[in-house]
Amino acid sequence: MYLQRVRKIRSGYLPYRLTMEFNMANNYFRYLTLAILLPWLGACSMGQIVARSSTSIMDGGVDAMNRETDLQLAAIAIPANLKLVEGLLVEDPGNKILLDNAAMGFYGYAFGFVELEDRQRALDLYARCFHYGERALQARGVDIDLARASPEDVEDAAAGLRKSAVPALFWTASCQAKQIDLNREDPGLIAQLASSERLMNRVLELQPDYYYGSVYLFYGVYYGGRAPMLGGNFQRAEDYFSKARAVTNGRLLMVDVMQAEYLERQRFDRERFRQLLTAVIDTPVGSFPEMALANQIARQRAEILLGYEEEWF
Repeated sequence: MYLQRVRKIRSGYLPYRLTMEFNMANNYFRYLTLAILLPWLGACSMGQIVARSSTSIMDGGVDAMNRETDLQLAAIAIPANLKLVEGLLVEDPGNKILLDNAAMGFYGYAFGFVELEDRQRALDLYARCFHYGERALQARGVDIDLARASPEDVEDAAAGLRKSAVPALFWTASCQAKQIDLNREDPGLIAQLASSERLMNRVLELQPDYYYGSVYLFYGVYYGGRAPMLGGNFQRAEDYFSKARAVTNGRLLMVDVMQAEYLERQRFDRERFRQLLTAVIDTPVGSFPEMALANQIARQRAEILLGYEEEWF
């Protein structure tokens, strides 16, 4: 018997048997996993499965777009990507990641390529951005009408959200604030500014470095874009712009553009206005590869804003 066992081991019988047993166990776990997943798969359409499997690809697409330096190429590509996201949302309306991406994409396109040329179209795009942002928050349990709720109710709703909701909070607040900024003559919209600040304050609490510290940029504009008698505070605005600049060691050029456009214009500092915008234009392309597109947009915006210098000062 001993010699027979040795022969079986030498001939590979034992490894073969172990392999067979392993395969049987492996198949068992596969069948068990399939049985568990079948109810979930049965509840999902093929469109939903495709939509949910596409979110990781979307991350790569966002990264590639952020690194783009050709503004014309980006202006052509972004609308097609937005319609793709909207198409996927038709299949999977409650997909949180797709809703976040839709809000972010419409904000970026409106701000970077439309706002300074077509104010009304930009307002329409920011409204669509706000719509997707609100849906993203609703998918996370926020069950109030953000455009009509009191700032206190908005604050209470935001308090229950966690870090995973930061993108939805940030882009919803940003789009709502942009609608107000482009419609300052509408008292009804201005009243919503406190609500957008409550949403952004939750971002400040949860993840202040989100999107390269852009929450600080929001507050720089929030306090710098209004006269002190209307709630502005120039010193607080400058402090927030400095905090935003520190996150990237000054590599995110949009910080300087926003400080010039809102704070320096509001306090009538023409020299600082020109200094900030000129420095942005003179910064070499490629100095911040991860946000190359945003920096190209900043350069273009700086050139346009310098054209308003005589009118504003």
